[in-house]
Amino acid sequence: MFETVLETCVLTKKYGDLTAADDLSLEIHKGEIFGLLGPNGAGKSTSIHMMCGLLKPDAMQVFIHGLPVTGSGPEIRVHVGVAPQEIILWEKMTCAEQLEHLGEMYGLPRREAHRRGIELLEKLGLLSKAKELGSKLSGGMKRRLNMALALINDPEILVLDEPEAGLDPQSRELVREFIRSLARHKTIILTAHNMDEAERVADRVAIIDQGWLVALDTPDALKRTVGEGDVLEIGLAPGSNTDMAEAALHKFEPVIASSNDVLTMRCRGTVEHLPELLTTLQSAGIQTGEVRLRANTLEDVFITLTGRSLRQ
Repeated sequence: MFETVLETCVLTKKYGDLTAADDLSLEIHKGEIFGLLGPNGAGKSTSIHMMCGLLKPDAMQVFIHGLPVTGSGPEIRVHVGVAPQEIILWEKMTCAEQLEHLGEMYGLPRREAHRRGIELLEKLGLLSKAKELGSKLSGGMKRRLNMALALINDPEILVLDEPEAGLDPQSRELVREFIRSLARHKTIILTAHNMDEAERVADRVAIIDQGWLVALDTPDALKRTVGEGDVLEIGLAPGSNTDMAEAALHKFEPVIASSNDVLTMRCRGTVEHLPELLTTLQSAGIQTGEVRLRANTLEDVFITLTGRSLRQ
């Protein structure tokens, strides 16, 4: 049984003629990593800001543990830590000083704030930079420090807006591992343009476009039911009758092409049907060779649902 930690109820937010959130309803469960995906201008940042209590919705409400975020005072919002896409830090303070200072602003004793800060710096690969000024850090280090600042008061819910933006491959992997390590202990909401990032870490993803919720499920479930499907290439023995091979597979999705003794197919859930496909060909007297598969991806799902047009 899932426990709902944060809930949005038919949220609406407009800026003139632009609708940034349109009857957006979500239930985010305790301990999950929840991905919020969408094209540029889809309403992700607006939705995140309303979830954090930084922006008041035009209609309806956000609830944390059943209590409304708007109008309940700061004691509700301290449950949420936010690492925004725009890096925010004190450039003339060291990394350790920044964490200690923010911890004290949350009411932590200085010793405890310092202890937590050092622990977070170590987990995010920044311990050697503890005495380095914020202005001296690289862009990737600043983003990791931003994450540490969001966690200094040990919030129950962590919101990460594009947490891998500007990171090199090593830093991306470190951040992904760190996010996974927080899962189950905290509820994590993240936005991403990188579909691979979301697919690797998210338990469930919501895809929104023009303020609307267009899909919500686990990445695997979405890949099985949405998108163009997996691409499968089945090699045939030299001189095989490709027309006979195509006819044998007619009950499955249509064969895209057959050339050079290779059948190429695209359909959703191909991995599940692969044993039956091969058995069907062999029963028809057709010998198979090498099999290559490119699985349907979350990016395929995203493009199918939101289109290929460029967004501002």
